[in-house]
Amino acid sequence: MPVRRLPSNPNLDHLRYQAKDLLKENAAGDPGAAQRIREFHPRFTRATDAEIFAAHLKLSDAQLTIARESGFQSWARLKRHIEKPTLGDQLNLPHHERIEDPVFRRAVDLIDAGDVAGLRGYLRQHPKLVHQRVVFEGWNYFHNPTLLEFVAGNPVRHARLPKNIVEVAKVILDSGAEKSALNETLMLVATGSVPRECGVQLPLIDLLCDHGADPNSAIHATLLHGELEAAQALLRRGARIDLPVAAALGRIEDFRKLLSSAGKDDRHLALALASQFGQVEIVRLLLDAGEDPNRYNPIGGHSHSTPLHQAAANGNEEMVRLLVERGARLDMKDILWQGTPAGWAAHEGQARIESYLHAAETRRTQK
Repeated sequence: MPVRRLPSNPNLDHLRYQAKDLLKENAAGDPGAAQRIREFHPRFTRATDAEIFAAHLKLSDAQLTIARESGFQSWARLKRHIEKPTLGDQLNLPHHERIEDPVFRRAVDLIDAGDVAGLRGYLRQHPKLVHQRVVFEGWNYFHNPTLLEFVAGNPVRHARLPKNIVEVAKVILDSGAEKSALNETLMLVATGSVPRECGVQLPLIDLLCDHGADPNSAIHATLLHGELEAAQALLRRGARIDLPVAAALGRIEDFRKLLSSAGKDDRHLALALASQFGQVEIVRLLLDAGEDPNRYNPIGGHSHSTPLHQAAANGNEEMVRLLVERGARLDMKDILWQGTPAGWAAHEGQARIESYLHAAETRRTQK
């Protein structure tokens, strides 16, 4: 889920109180607390709600969760950010302006200027730059990028990319970018609005795949971001059609063939994607197969919300009715804004769905 952005003047004592509140909520069996711990505490990534509730959590566990939820790797790093901020801690600045290493910063400036010759010569002068990483915190991705990842314009820095960004990327690739950077850049390109709007998303996808990026590494994130043209490009480059992909694209026959052998993680993600994309028949099949409509969506899959939140916000009345009829809770609140599905519908101007959800809640309370 997105990080909880710190206020402009964060207070460490207030964050300590948040950690104590999280411990209390977990002790009370709050599924929202369990979801936050599962997503942000590395020890509980694969844990069930019951396992998290039963764990003997310490204040340090809650503080680590709060720190990572705010985009910092540890409580100590969060504390340093508040007490002794540096240039890199100025979260209001675009990422390139937060780079403290002047050599790396110059390389990013050459990328942004589309200066192919200048960048080629600069990388010859500084050959280690292509493998170097910079550290960013206070964000839910782009934590530790290499130079290559800056060609994606994701996170948005200028809202535009040079027209020759494909040539710029090729200069970096020809200098020896590592495989992990290739896959990360592919995901940033395929999920980014700026590459699409600048008309370079598909050429960059092809370039990265030509150099060895794995299209499977980006396909799920691409679909979750609604970048359907990029997803089709990844499929053309060899991304496999698994259960989540079939669910998102409404490939019902593929879905039926894959369902019986799919693992629990793929089924969970498939429910999130099918709910997001309005694939009613696929959601019905997943519910028939035992999927729980009251679980928060999986990590990386709009995990701050439930399938009903997504359906309500997207205005899919048929999907909303199906989920409610199958027992989806109407009172579950999303983790970021504490909104119910009806609240999400109201926020998105879905008045008909909002009225239906309120009426359904009234009926349930009267039983």
